[in-house]
Amino acid sequence: MTSRNEQLFAAAARVIPGGVNSPVRAFRSVGGTPVFFARGSGAHVWDVDGKAYIDYVGSWGPLILGHAHPSVIAAVQQAVSEGLSFGAPTAGEVEIAELLCRRVPGLEQVRLVSSGTEATMSAIRLARGHTGRSRIIKFEGCYHGHADALLVKAGSGALTLGNPSSAGVPAETAAATLVLEYNNLEMLDAAFARDGDQIACVIVEPVVGNMNLVQPAPGFLEAIRSLCTRHGAVLIFDEVMTGFRVGPAGAQGLFGITADLVTLGKIVGGGMPLGAFGGRRDIMASVAPLGPVYQAGTLSGNPIAVAAGLATLKLLEAPDFYMRLASATHALTTGLAVAAAAHGVVFSAQSIGGMFGVYFRAQPPRSYAEVMECDVPAFNRFFHAMLDAGIYLAPSAFEAGFVSSAHKSADIEKTLAAADQYFAQSA
Repeated sequence: MTSRNEQLFAAAARVIPGGVNSPVRAFRSVGGTPVFFARGSGAHVWDVDGKAYIDYVGSWGPLILGHAHPSVIAAVQQAVSEGLSFGAPTAGEVEIAELLCRRVPGLEQVRLVSSGTEATMSAIRLARGHTGRSRIIKFEGCYHGHADALLVKAGSGALTLGNPSSAGVPAETAAATLVLEYNNLEMLDAAFARDGDQIACVIVEPVVGNMNLVQPAPGFLEAIRSLCTRHGAVLIFDEVMTGFRVGPAGAQGLFGITADLVTLGKIVGGGMPLGAFGGRRDIMASVAPLGPVYQAGTLSGNPIAVAAGLATLKLLEAPDFYMRLASATHALTTGLAVAAAAHGVVFSAQSIGGMFGVYFRAQPPRSYAEVMECDVPAFNRFFHAMLDAGIYLAPSAFEAGFVSSAHKSADIEKTLAAADQYFAQSA
């Protein structure tokens, strides 16, 4: 008998490219039919066939409080009752901007947008406009949204300029983007020695979450900060994923490094479409209507999204919130690693704040090349076994996972029991 999931996917494939509105949802990496969800509550989601899952995707990070948190839902319902959108300023925009400037290091002014992609795209345009330079540096395996200049990959040489990694991206656009290896200090030094006076900015995920979880090596972020300062380039921390996820002040607070510009998303919208970019006042002064760098958006600062974001961010101020979140995430990754080791399975895991990574590799990777050494077929088998057991992980070996404050000890224990059973059978 065909499941409702299968019926919906077949219908979606007729009217939506690939049957999904974002590629990773298609399950192309892991195989099988995507799960269509009907509802969520706390750490759990239910698909259209009525099956329940413990959710470690959390809408790809925003749901740090879990699904349908009562305070967030109430805030959204109140905002909806007052109007969906105005295309004009609201008091909520001011309140969330003030909150972000208080919480995020170096954030002197902030502009609200509707997505993380829009935030990073705007931050790069701003960096170019502020410096009068065109070249940018990004790192292999870091994803900063689907703006043309960022959809590039490294060439064959250590310091070659990027080539397009998506059809529709002009080669001349990609040519202005220099792609370096994450955590490679020698490549970074060489790039600035050669092109320092042409580099407008360096954009980096301070903790990478889009080639699975990869943490910065000691001194790597500090070196980027030093080189940008020395050469007059703008340092952009892409904290769309890490902002309010790895700690109360994001990665900047965690590592003690202040960027010139920061991009935010996911948690700042509490599950609604909201992003932001901001930083030094002198740089933000270049944004229209004050300066010549144009950026606009009909739904920027949407009152419904702002209400969800404010309700979420205020709840994160609870005492010991981040300690408890990090503890639960660490318990998950430690337990998985112990279970795998007990059955002789080559596996590793790590966490930072409420983010985690699992790898079918002896040690957690520190670069894109090392991520590529992971046993992807082994992950795919693990993914489907866990899915069958009611555990929903990211459907790709190249995505980080997320724990929320709604995950209880029983959820972690059930997850570890399912993993242990799988490792025992696969050993």
